[in-house]
Amino acid sequence: MLLDLTNHFLIAMPALEDPNFVRTVTYVCAHNQDGAMGIVINRPLEFDLGEVLQQLKLESTVADINTQIVYQGGPVHRDRGFIIHRPALDYGSTILVSDEVAVSTSREMLAAIARGEGPPDTLVALGYAGWSAGQLEQEILQNAWLSGPAALEVMFHAPAEQRWTQAAACLGVDVYRLSGDVGHA
Repeated sequence: MLLDLTNHFLIAMPALEDPNFVRTVTYVCAHNQDGAMGIVINRPLEFDLGEVLQQLKLESTVADINTQIVYQGGPVHRDRGFIIHRPALDYGSTILVSDEVAVSTSREMLAAIARGEGPPDTLVALGYAGWSAGQLEQEILQNAWLSGPAALEVMFHAPAEQRWTQAAACLGVDVYRLSGDVGHA
């Protein structure tokens, strides 16, 4: 039986050396028999949301919006934008992940954010992480990831540089005390 990790965090183990995922926290937006899709939530890019909005001709006069961090969501389709938000409103082009969280690729959502009318909690990312059928499960068996329920406070409000340790702490784990050795009882 497939363990559904939708609405969970994948927390990179300290020994994970893939440069796309070193010390990352990935929010799993979808996980089923066909594979998984997630968005890295702690890898800030060197530009802010104001610059993204300007490129899309959606300028904002709201300072907090213009300075909002944009994240590198993963190695797949780095040119596509994804907005994780709560509450889980449907702006079109939206995946309802849970009763509280949705992911949107909607220009309408970005326009609402630019006007200061978007959801109160948003995280904007370019790109996503994807796994084929069984790939994520295999990586977990190889000790690449910790997983646990998503902590929305960590995702939306913790400083990006603290999300890796805070996400693990939500599971009662100190990532600096973890061993890279794989063990099965």
